[in-house]
Amino acid sequence: MTSLRPLMRLARALPLRPAMVGVLHSRFKYTQHQGVKGIRNRKSFFEAQMQAGQHGDEDYEEAERGDSNGNLADMRFLDDRAYDEVAGGAMRISRDIASAQQVLILQPYVKWSAKRQKIPSDVRPEDQLAEASALIHSLPNWQVAKALKVPLESLERKTLFGSGKMVELKALIADLRQEKHLTCLFVSKGTLSFAQKRFLEAEFRLPVMDRYSVVIQILRLHATTAEARLQVAMAELPYIWSQAKDASVTQTRRQGYSLTDLQKEILRTRERKLRAELDRVRRQRQLLRQKRKQQNYPIVAVVGYTNAGKTSLIKALTVEDALQPRNQLFATLDVTAHAGQLPCNLQVIYMDTVGFMSDLPTGLFECFVATLEDAMLADVIVHVQDLSHPCHAAQRSHVESTLRSLAFNVSGGDPATSQLPPIINVYNKCDLVSQPSSDAAVHHISARAQTGLEPLLADIEEQILAATGRRKLQMRVPSGGPEMAWLYKNAAVVDTVADEAYPNRLMMHVVISQRTLDQFKREFL
Repeated sequence: MTSLRPLMRLARALPLRPAMVGVLHSRFKYTQHQGVKGIRNRKSFFEAQMQAGQHGDEDYEEAERGDSNGNLADMRFLDDRAYDEVAGGAMRISRDIASAQQVLILQPYVKWSAKRQKIPSDVRPEDQLAEASALIHSLPNWQVAKALKVPLESLERKTLFGSGKMVELKALIADLRQEKHLTCLFVSKGTLSFAQKRFLEAEFRLPVMDRYSVVIQILRLHATTAEARLQVAMAELPYIWSQAKDASVTQTRRQGYSLTDLQKEILRTRERKLRAELDRVRRQRQLLRQKRKQQNYPIVAVVGYTNAGKTSLIKALTVEDALQPRNQLFATLDVTAHAGQLPCNLQVIYMDTVGFMSDLPTGLFECFVATLEDAMLADVIVHVQDLSHPCHAAQRSHVESTLRSLAFNVSGGDPATSQLPPIINVYNKCDLVSQPSSDAAVHHISARAQTGLEPLLADIEEQILAATGRRKLQMRVPSGGPEMAWLYKNAAVVDTVADEAYPNRLMMHVVISQRTLDQFKREFL
């Protein structure tokens, strides 16, 4: 072992090479003494990779360069076996989700409403439990063995549950182990502290997950593009660091629950690479915004809670066959642009955004804030709400308050420039409720049944024309002349009719901005 010491000192000073890459395919498994540390035989693994890593330098340089088109560099550093073991130890997640899981869901809630400061008063524990079940059902081969509410006096105590409730839960878990081969416990709380998680795992002899780790598992499943994978990878790090920090406070180093220096360097190196790639993504997004601005396309951002029907609405408005909406939470992780046309023939771009969710930890949400910047810079925002959801009023308030906060941050904290774009509120899934809302200020639609879309399109058109300074004009131009061709190219032509007074001229009804109108005058008048 003496010969390994210089090698380990060298390892602490060097970042990982892409040659040190692997994918963790272990079954979702609980190890009592693994904790946050997550790695047992790191020395032998590192030594083997160093011996096999003859071509690491060339791979590393190639990854850092990226391609000539400015695309993202090699993403192989995301699939790091050493990091996966650290993440799996902290979050109880794995890249291999093919194995079936039987999950017991516990929805803790504070019994007295005066103490429930973080949860809106109109959100019931039953609704939170239903949302927790939907999270589990979003993962393939994961089944809910049982779901129940657990009243508590506080969510902060180390044991979380009282002694009497612990005895009751142990008996329930013993029965579920025999009946349904229970494999996992999901405590539907934003984040569990390291002390809470370690105590529950020691008592129940099961891996314990909180909302943060379950949502990360779903995001990993749905992250297919390079940008989405980067965002998800970045979202994992705050949780791992917070668990490690909590572990160092509650446990002593000799008990083996703190991250080693090498593991900390693995996390720092990964975070550094992720930030560099995400900065490149943001620069590319800024270039796309500039190009859209130069082309003068109006932007309509579609926002709302996850699974509210945002993608379904865009598909209905654009008639884009390639869009495939899915009845899943967090099915959309990227901001995507889709071309559409208003009734006046003006072309617009609909931006599909990442969905919101209640009780989502701040560290997880902040990693996706950059994807919502497009909404803040849009001309009009369409806020899609699921009318059939029992908490749609609380969801609406949550989205609106978050958008106001984002607008303030995007403006650099200047109240004068932090105004939100015009917001059009839309109640979707009206076909699923027996008593539609009587709120006349909100559009009532069904994106799936394609009802109520015409008034919505007319409202979007009106708001777009006002926000972008466009107006409808009637212009008399020579039939077949260059003026006619120019207007077709640079303005939205609603229709053309023959001019009865002048047979060689046409009356063109157009939607045009003042800037474009001035260009037309300079060109032809």
